[in-house]
Amino acid sequence: MITVLRAKAQITVPKEIVFQLGLETGDKLDVFVKDGMICMVPVAVYPKQYIDKLMSEVEDIKAKIASGEQPVFDSVDAMLEHLEKQ
Repeated sequence: MITVLRAKAQITVPKEIVFQLGLETGDKLDVFVKDGMICMVPVAVYPKQYIDKLMSEVEDIKAKIASGEQPVFDSVDAMLEHLEKQ
């Protein structure tokens, strides 16, 4: 599909692409150049506090795994079997 570069470097994303990707007004797009092409990728933006809390929880889980407090499973079936025993 061809679109036109307008004043202030604006373009219109063709409606077919908007529908195909399920985009909505206000969605965020990461725009970058790769191999001489302009790429746009939909992204989700989260507040820094949410990301910080998530990272803290990940670090806590890593510490529990390292100490042996948190069991590690090779498969979902193994995890479910472990849960059923409790």
